[in-house]
Amino acid sequence: MEDLRLVVDLVLALGAAFVGGMVAQRLGQPVLLGYILAGVLIGPNTPGLVADRERVELLANLGVALLMFALGVEFSFNELRRVRRVALLAGGIQIPLTVALGMAVGWAIGWPLPAALLLGGAFAISSSIVALKLLLGRGEGDSPQARVALGLGIVQDLSLVPMLALVPLLAGDAENVGLAVARSLGTAALALVVVSVVGTRLVPKVFYAVARTGSRELFLLSVVLIALGTALASHEAGLSFALGAFLAGLVVSESEFDSQVLAEVIPLRDIFATLFFVAVGMLLEPRFVLDNVGIVLAAIAALVIGKLLITGGAFLAAGVDHRTAALGALLLAQMGEFSFVLAGVGLADGVIDGEQYGLVLAVAVGSILLAPLLLAAAPRLVDLAERLPGVAAQERGQAGPAAADGAPLVGHVVLCGYGRVGAELGEALERRGVPYAVIEINPAVVRELRARGVPAFYGDAAAEALLTAVAVERAETLAIATPDLVTAHAAVRLARRLNPGIHVIARATAGGEVGPLAEAGADEVVQPEFEAGLEFARQVLRWHDVDAGEVTAAIGRRRTAFYGSDDAASRRGSVSGTLLPVVVPTAGGDDAVPAGR
Repeated sequence: MEDLRLVVDLVLALGAAFVGGMVAQRLGQPVLLGYILAGVLIGPNTPGLVADRERVELLANLGVALLMFALGVEFSFNELRRVRRVALLAGGIQIPLTVALGMAVGWAIGWPLPAALLLGGAFAISSSIVALKLLLGRGEGDSPQARVALGLGIVQDLSLVPMLALVPLLAGDAENVGLAVARSLGTAALALVVVSVVGTRLVPKVFYAVARTGSRELFLLSVVLIALGTALASHEAGLSFALGAFLAGLVVSESEFDSQVLAEVIPLRDIFATLFFVAVGMLLEPRFVLDNVGIVLAAIAALVIGKLLITGGAFLAAGVDHRTAALGALLLAQMGEFSFVLAGVGLADGVIDGEQYGLVLAVAVGSILLAPLLLAAAPRLVDLAERLPGVAAQERGQAGPAAADGAPLVGHVVLCGYGRVGAELGEALERRGVPYAVIEINPAVVRELRARGVPAFYGDAAAEALLTAVAVERAETLAIATPDLVTAHAAVRLARRLNPGIHVIARATAGGEVGPLAEAGADEVVQPEFEAGLEFARQVLRWHDVDAGEVTAAIGRRRTAFYGSDDAASRRGSVSGTLLPVVVPTAGGDDAVPAGR
């Protein structure tokens, strides 16, 4: 049985995560909370079934590497360079101020100076893994807040290198500390150069050679080998395991194989990344928390509130708009997995004792547990950020460009987001000669639209300055096609204030977003995947000779149940079922059958 112990721990961790995730989802909470609490229940500090923490952490490291590798594949060097300035400026402000915050908390609870400094270093580092998981769960992996949060997260991860080199100084071993710091930084810089230069030359050739074999198994093996091998090399060079995997993904993103690589690695990523959150929960000691509940709660409050204000202010100082700054700060308002690493080294070197180490872990886990709840409150916090002194006035002064043809926009459609959904609407409006203006976060799309003569504006639809630039106060319709709930929610509220009579249709990425968008003032809310499922059902039922009236009634009932309003459901039914008939090719070839028949 001992030979199968790793399998037993894996089954126990995944089973607990499954149950915890199901319970959390049934309670309307993010599944991430369920994963962490599942880890608490199977951890060594609670009675009942116990998984081996070291084995689960080993498997969790695989998930961290695959998660960061997949993120790197979805990114590119060009996108990273675009946020470089913001990341460096914000990091230069956020890291030292957060270290000072942690020192103040340490002093307040009676820690000596070396231990307080180490606590400050732990406070400064956020969890890119937690932020990424939250973003992916909301469909915002390519949003502006994702880019700035990831950029700052990378700077924070790199700051771990000099922090670790300085731990001996805090422990009283000051011999050759300067040399150790210089050596660590030099090694890190060399590792980054080697990964970027060698990787961009070697990896595409490896993938090309493997792809020519036509074997999916060999291709998947090469993907995993490159991800984990680069992560391991990064770790051995003194950088973080996760950063190495992210760099490997960036290299892959520059090749023509990026889409296939992403398709292969996502299932592995989702399984093993779950174990990271289980492993985090296993670290928590409930008895320690109960015995020191006042100090733990006070430290968590100081960390979360202080880091929100410091990180948000750092983003604003770096030139980020208030909404993106607020969301980026919300994503990073916790302690990360590398804080555990720093605290562990401090414990081994005698900088902190076991009780102080327990407090660091308790605060870190508590802040991670709060992260999904903070993000759920994002619309209100973004509104609060807009009211900060100077923020609204500054962004009102950032007026957008005039319309492409110089003509005033009246009775037009304001289209927010020009992805797959928005582009279809845009083409339909052009065919009917309906004037429209676009707000889009992708500068390449904005450039292309302007070249076609479409009034297009780069930026965030939740910014009042941009809505004013597209003359939303004179528009007939606001169509929000972006999958970002916070953007959609804020844009609806702003548009309603600027133009109370405007018609608003918004996109929801999940059923739980329908209510908040309707409450914000949307006349129509559409969930694209749900509507696609209904269209599949309608077409298949008609092919199987189910009466057309019965099919229409069944789909109407399903819409009513999903959207929760008879009137809204009937209006949506008229749009998806009558005005926009779908044409489906038949098996015979070029003949087509209108889906409405």
